[in-house]
Amino acid sequence: MAQIVSLAATARQATGKGGARQVRFRGRVPAVIYGHGRETQALEVEAKALEKALHGVEPESTIIELALDGKQVKTLIREIQRDPLRPDIIHVDFYEIHAAEKVKLKVPVHLVGNPDGVRNAGGVLDQVTREVEIDVLPENIPDRVELDVTALKIGDSLHVRDLNIPQAKILTEGDLTIATVVPPRAEEVAAPTPEAVAEVAEPELIRKVREGEEEEGEAAAEPGAAPKPEAKGAAAPARGDKAERADKGDKPDKADKAKGGKES
Repeated sequence: MAQIVSLAATARQATGKGGARQVRFRGRVPAVIYGHGRETQALEVEAKALEKALHGVEPESTIIELALDGKQVKTLIREIQRDPLRPDIIHVDFYEIHAAEKVKLKVPVHLVGNPDGVRNAGGVLDQVTREVEIDVLPENIPDRVELDVTALKIGDSLHVRDLNIPQAKILTEGDLTIATVVPPRAEEVAAPTPEAVAEVAEPELIRKVREGEEEEGEAAAEPGAAPKPEAKGAAAPARGDKAERADKGDKPDKADKAKGGKES
């Protein structure tokens, strides 16, 4: 059976965005109520009382009994708007219901038990559908629907048609899967990225450069290779007398000239 919680509400005079901001500034939440030929009426409720009323219940399948204008009005919550940055409720839509009139609403599906495929084969339980829509009298609204998954083996599934909701008509398609047990997920080995390959190949590249440097040194030692610059202070190779005199700036003496004249 659906839970019933009580909440006080008052008519709201200020409407629009400006009016809604004024209501929130006073620690209250703007709301509306509609249904059963009632014109949409602007309301406001205390923020703390609303949070307390919704704590630990399923809002969509919980009957909210509003104390409004000295009367008790049974409603269902059709929409809750929350602040995008904080969990604060900023607006609520209430839908009035009558005891003798069926209503359409969604109820959550809760899985019960530990599947055989999970216990004995390491499978994984996957819940595909988490709520179903039903048509039911207010007094028969369930707060949730339970589905036993204990017998499921790997590859087995349960569908909407496997649900049993007393005194309610299920509107959701019967072939829709609710839960299944899938094989254990194998850990995939990711293929190395080009960056990772480059990082692995980098030491090899360094070794090739070193080998090239050694090859250049060996090539210089081979015959016909250009000589390397000599170290400072190394002994110069022996040269002829004329070359030595040319380096020192000496001129040939007379004896050399005479010899040269006779030779010519």
